[in-house]
Amino acid sequence: MDTAEADKRYLWHPFTQMREWCAPGHEPVVIVAGDGAVLRDDRGREYLDGNASIWTNVHGHRHPRIDAAIRAQLDRIAHCSALGLTNDIAPRLAEKLIVLFGGDAGHRAFFSSDGSSAIEAALKMAFGARAHRGETRRTRFLSLGGAYHGDTVGAMSVGHSGPFHRPFAPLMFETREVMAPACYRCPFNRARPARGRDARETRACEWECVGALRGALDDGADTTVAFVLEPRVQGAAGMLMHPAGYIARAAELCRERGVWLIADEILTAFGRTGAMFACAHEGVRPDLVALGKGLSGGYLPLAATLASGEIFDAFLGEYAEFKAFFHGHSYTANPLACAAAIASLEIFDAERTLERIPGQAAALARATSPFWDHPHVGDIRQEGLVLAIELVEDFDTRRPFPAETRLGHRVCEAARRIGLLTRPILNTLVLMPPLCATPDQIEAMADALWKGLCEVLPP
Repeated sequence: MDTAEADKRYLWHPFTQMREWCAPGHEPVVIVAGDGAVLRDDRGREYLDGNASIWTNVHGHRHPRIDAAIRAQLDRIAHCSALGLTNDIAPRLAEKLIVLFGGDAGHRAFFSSDGSSAIEAALKMAFGARAHRGETRRTRFLSLGGAYHGDTVGAMSVGHSGPFHRPFAPLMFETREVMAPACYRCPFNRARPARGRDARETRACEWECVGALRGALDDGADTTVAFVLEPRVQGAAGMLMHPAGYIARAAELCRERGVWLIADEILTAFGRTGAMFACAHEGVRPDLVALGKGLSGGYLPLAATLASGEIFDAFLGEYAEFKAFFHGHSYTANPLACAAAIASLEIFDAERTLERIPGQAAALARATSPFWDHPHVGDIRQEGLVLAIELVEDFDTRRPFPAETRLGHRVCEAARRIGLLTRPILNTLVLMPPLCATPDQIEAMADALWKGLCEVLPP
């Protein structure tokens, strides 16, 4: 039995309709190798990695520095428990992350295995700290419309994505949804669509999104645990991108009311938006921040939750008080993953990665500017090396194509045949190259996506 047959017979893929996947005639792409921003399948075909292997790969596949760090760690130990023990790798990584984050001596890093787990830990830390401090009326979380923070029960509870979360509603605790600062479809944006301009640049509004957050906070300031948001870019919501200034305004509103801010930087951290952390663009340091995806450079499952000293201190006490953070994972602080993460962070300095991103981002903007000429491109929005192209049925009214047209999927399938691997969010096309991508590779990615679009929707 070959790999594709075995896959269809035995595997269950995430976010995939398996009836279609297993149908006769469907040929899965079987990836067997990678190098930099290029992937190779079992038939020898090469593809550009246009979504950084679902937003995880940072410095490219098979980066020699990360490869060497993992091999060196394998020569010592692959895993040991973090319950009542430590290792000589995880504390170094914790220190590096807290220093990069701008934390102080009171900050702590809690390691887990994936972004959902990092969010779950953040929610439990915030809720538990409130309880230990005697703030028992604070039991409510706020989060943005369309939010997606992961697939564990707590992470789903602070999400507001119907297709992902609706079937599990009886399992989830209640949270309050506040409007997302997404300018393109904001009902308060009085500006008409303008070709060649991100809707955030042309918006005409009175920051009603900030007013909505203020109202929700004032409606329950003494009952709210924390406000949860993805800063700058709401990924699975459709790459919704926030106007500059929103994070700072939101943080100030929370601070004035004693509400903690939880930043989901699972997608946005580690250079994606041009800064190590997206919150840094506006000088904001959240009380809790969840990290994942690119933390290990895209090599091994690893996530982290960074917590302020104020929250950490709420869990300190005598043994019999049972104030310890009763939450953990078998692979917490896995030495192999931590070694990969330290090497990845060192690459940022050694290769001056953040200094290169503005030039790469400019190349990405230039390469995708022709998309504005397509009559069914409604909005192109970009933060650093994260770019989204939203397809619409009618430009003037922003009317979306029905989901059943599956245009985004069809465009990406056509682009795959040309040599680009990426994945849409419904009818929003996404390009998020690894930070190692050259200008020529970025141009080739955009060209393949353009050809795929024109094949499916001739202009």
